[in-house]
Amino acid sequence: MRPTTQEYDPRAFPPFAVTVDLAIFTVRTSRLHVLLVQRGEEPYRGGWALPGGFVRPEESAGLAARRELAEETGLSHRTVQGLHLEQLRTYSEPDRDPRMRVVSVAYTALLPDLPEPRGGGDAALARWTPREAAAPLAFDHDRILADAHDRVGSKLEYTCLATGFCPAEFTLGELQQVYETVWGVELDRPNFRRKVLATPGFVEAVEGPPRRTGGRGKPAALYRAGAAATLHPPLLRPEGRQP
Repeated sequence: MRPTTQEYDPRAFPPFAVTVDLAIFTVRTSRLHVLLVQRGEEPYRGGWALPGGFVRPEESAGLAARRELAEETGLSHRTVQGLHLEQLRTYSEPDRDPRMRVVSVAYTALLPDLPEPRGGGDAALARWTPREAAAPLAFDHDRILADAHDRVGSKLEYTCLATGFCPAEFTLGELQQVYETVWGVELDRPNFRRKVLATPGFVEAVEGPPRRTGGRGKPAALYRAGAAATLHPPLLRPEGRQP
């Protein structure tokens, strides 16, 4: 038998808040960057953190994530609404926020061609920061960022996401650079080439002359993104060399 509302007393349970945090990555100037905001309010006033904030009573976590991203970074609502955000995990340690008990739902994404952000809401500033320079962060955001980095690295193993960071026509060397940038490892060129070309639908050759890539090397063949969305077999990171 389902209990009636008269049998349930919400005052018997301590209240807590729900927030959202967003780890948004992109590749800029051949380096992995993460979107950070400088906090304009306590706690951690002046410190750097992931974008995010409290979920309003009328919102879902997903709606709150997009609203906070737009408010704190100045990205347009049109840009934010078009982003594919992936729910990462929930962070619920009792002491993760000095203000009160706060449970956070974290989201992450690895996205190309994002504009320059600007501060807004309770964020004094917003900027793209190289991943290796993004610490220490407020709250438990260093942990969230590390978990998100691992997640987006896994996305490159099983999907064709990396081609979105290349020109419309690209060399396999340019594609390899995307993987090396996100994974933070150096890959063996012949082995990478062999795996990419053996994966159905990952890339397709562009007809016409190859393109010279500079230096003394011979011209490199050009490719474009193939029709596949997922990689079978996956293109796995070198064992033991995850970031």
